[in-house]
Amino acid sequence: MSHPTKRILSTIAIAIASVTFGVLISADLGLMPASSAQSAPIQTTQGAVTSVTIPSFADVAARAMPAVVSISTTEIVRGAARRRSFGIDPFEFFFPDPRDPRRRQAPEDDEQRQLSGGSGFIISPDGYILTNNHVVENAAKVEISYGADENGGGGRVVPATIVGRDPATDLALLKIDAQQLPVIPLGDSDRIRRGDWAIAIGSPFRLDNTLTVGVISAKGRSLGISEQTQSFENFIQTDAAINFGNSGGPLLNINGEVIGINTAMRGGLAQGLGFATPVNVARRLLPQLKQGKVVRSFLGMEIREVNHEIREAWNLPPGTTGALVNNVTPGRPAAAAGLQHGDIIIEIDGRPIRSNRELIDYISYLPVGTEVRVTFIRNGARRTVTAKTAERPLDGVVDDEEGASAIEPVRNRLGMAVQDLTPQLRQLYGHDDTIRGVLVTNVRNVSAAGEANILEGDVIMEVQGQRVNNVEEFRRIIESARSGQKIRMYVTTPAGRTRTPFTRYTILTVP
Repeated sequence: MSHPTKRILSTIAIAIASVTFGVLISADLGLMPASSAQSAPIQTTQGAVTSVTIPSFADVAARAMPAVVSISTTEIVRGAARRRSFGIDPFEFFFPDPRDPRRRQAPEDDEQRQLSGGSGFIISPDGYILTNNHVVENAAKVEISYGADENGGGGRVVPATIVGRDPATDLALLKIDAQQLPVIPLGDSDRIRRGDWAIAIGSPFRLDNTLTVGVISAKGRSLGISEQTQSFENFIQTDAAINFGNSGGPLLNINGEVIGINTAMRGGLAQGLGFATPVNVARRLLPQLKQGKVVRSFLGMEIREVNHEIREAWNLPPGTTGALVNNVTPGRPAAAAGLQHGDIIIEIDGRPIRSNRELIDYISYLPVGTEVRVTFIRNGARRTVTAKTAERPLDGVVDDEEGASAIEPVRNRLGMAVQDLTPQLRQLYGHDDTIRGVLVTNVRNVSAAGEANILEGDVIMEVQGQRVNNVEEFRRIIESARSGQKIRMYVTTPAGRTRTPFTRYTILTVP
């Protein structure tokens, strides 16, 4: 046998032996990949190996998409109205579009049609459709496109009637003249957990039947979109992509049930921040939406959730939960029942109050005129009063359940200068004669007052529950406070800085 032939045979033998050895080693050590594309082994912290199945969302999409609709609206607006309307859409609130034609100047008497739209979903075979209020608000004409195939073709376009709207929760109910329509079942948004699958369907940028997938990122988010919604904001946060046109579309769980109504997104540099109204909110409001009007009860007070700082400042027992009464509106049920700012509401009708949301939700859904027992703590003592609920005004802006020489300013250890109120200072800063306290004339940025967001022009009315009528009273209380102590102040901001006077509690830590 020639030398080249021997070299070739040797090379082949080595190759065969290498392959055989590799197969044996892989088999023994479990290094070969699993044959299933749906399952993958996961190593847990305890060392046990479990199999996790990655689901397909095709079946969910096939069941849900026939009941998801595209909504087109036409609004007749004048030039000035177009300019005023910019920014009210929750999507624009987060991410205004500089190309939006509503940003352009127009003559006051220039009347034009303004086209916009969003998404919705069918909740009953006879044509009821749920969507966002901001999708159809002020619309002169609403049309629904439904029944399109998965490629966007073959759909029908029909007119729709606005049955009921609720600006406070940004929900609206529409109706089309049709029967035997496909529907999406409503789920239970109270049962969802952070990390559960979330599936959004809608018509972003007019691309019908678009599906995106993510997870539930958080619950109970409040965004402060508007004065109408701020008392009732309780959004589900998701990283499922939500874009312009998704408004009003469904957010689904892995079973294809609606758990939320897509409402807003965060744009700009942020990614994966979408927000949906919980479907249980819609469930509770549907009977009233079908009647054409949502009526809510309220007590007429502004509240703030009790946290660690408030517990310490009010000397409350550890673990105390409830709602701090920040302000009481004169003439409203809370004032008539004797509630005052500084009260800590801990129970309603014997139900423990653990958050603002629980208090607002409980009162809101009671029939108007219902008597409720309010249990609260005042000056360390537990008390109970009875209040009768009233109808919440529709504008929603009621609560957050709801010539003498100037005296030299006194700068204190909190980093702010204060003066006695004089007629000249009242006029200068916009405080009326009903306001009593000391005027803040200067605040150091790096100070206890600066960190508490106290600003020039604010009036401090109370410190630690004690009325302060002049600088001497104020200084005496502050100087008696110990270092590290948390103290509470009752502060009012003049109407010039906000549209209406704003009174609040603020908590400072004494340096």
